[in-house]
Amino acid sequence: MKKAIRIIGVIAVIVVIIAAIVASMNNKPSNSDKLWDAEMSIGNPDAKNYFIIYSDLVCPYCVAFENAIVEHEEDFKKYIEQNDILVEIRLSDFLYEYGEARPEHSRYSALATYCAKNEGKFWDYYNLAITKVWNDFFKSSGKTGFSKLNDYGQEYWTSIGKKIGLGKEFESCIKEQKPLEEIKQNAAKSAKLASGMPYFKFNKFTSSGFDLAGDWQDVLMFFQAGLES
Repeated sequence: MKKAIRIIGVIAVIVVIIAAIVASMNNKPSNSDKLWDAEMSIGNPDAKNYFIIYSDLVCPYCVAFENAIVEHEEDFKKYIEQNDILVEIRLSDFLYEYGEARPEHSRYSALATYCAKNEGKFWDYYNLAITKVWNDFFKSSGKTGFSKLNDYGQEYWTSIGKKIGLGKEFESCIKEQKPLEEIKQNAAKSAKLASGMPYFKFNKFTSSGFDLAGDWQDVLMFFQAGLES
């Protein structure tokens, strides 16, 4: 009788443990719960793999990495679909808030991008901005192209919005700095989570920096490291 009671007790404990594990799995936050902003993500929200890119639009290494993706946009979309990946861009004025040089264009670019996002045009603006910044400043001059930005005003970023059809509401948003608090909060969160720019968190794989001479194959190496982690 006592042996039977012990067996029942052991079974009960096992059942409780299994139930706790199942409950824990069911309560695991989804990717959607982790996103800072769904507008800045691409891919299946419930994807098995969750890749995060911390970035600043005037960071030459960020732009080099992201330009390689933009140049292979169709390949990129196929890759994340085939490998069940959700990609999120966590863009902010990180270099203005926390960089040594505190470039004003870090803030200008973030304001313009967030204002475009608020009109549902994040990816249109972001992709064009990446291409333009790369070709105008970093493609031929490398990181020294960073200093050339000083010859341009905020109109540089406004003009990108005009090219994708954004108008007075977009310009008013920038002028009034409507998304500034959101940008600053995201920069502060990035400072706690990221080590340098760009910073990558691809599943359990983390890394920072990218070679200015890097190409699409180098991007795939980062992604593969995330998949294997």
